[in-house]
Amino acid sequence: MTTPVCTGASRAASATAAGHAPYASFSSYVRERGPVLLRTARSLTANPCDAEDLLQTALAKTYVAWERIEDHRALDGYVRRALLNTRTSQWRKRKVDEFACEELPEREVVPAPDPAERQTLHDAMWRAVLKLPDRQRAMVVLRYYEDLSEAQTAEVLGVSIGTVKSAVSRALGKLREDPELTPVR
Repeated sequence: MTTPVCTGASRAASATAAGHAPYASFSSYVRERGPVLLRTARSLTANPCDAEDLLQTALAKTYVAWERIEDHRALDGYVRRALLNTRTSQWRKRKVDEFACEELPEREVVPAPDPAERQTLHDAMWRAVLKLPDRQRAMVVLRYYEDLSEAQTAEVLGVSIGTVKSAVSRALGKLREDPELTPVR
């Protein structure tokens, strides 16, 4: 037979096994104050299920100490302190998901674009734009190099927005077909 570590808990367990509740006042306290204490537990955790577990643990601690609590008018304070202490213990004991390993993982470094390739692309694009008819070139330059809106481009050139849209569409089609820009796609 094992020796009980906590005599209060072992007496409570043996009384419960005998078929009668050892602390009827504890049961009535939990029924009466349980919802209020659950709200307190929910304010200490982010997850409602964790709050229920927290309250159950605090009430178990209170149950074990029930005989030692002298002033039963201060039970809410006792249970709140048990909630807070239990939550603090859980926070301190939380598992850290860090593992030691022989090799450090290296960050994936995305190589910076080669400035020479970037300049080659820029030059090829500009040569292709210079091949466009004057009106289409002006619209492409205003829209994509000067970053004007379709309305602003139409106002600068004195044409309608529809004209800008159609001319830019045709110009982009020609740029897509330019053989000098084929490797870019």
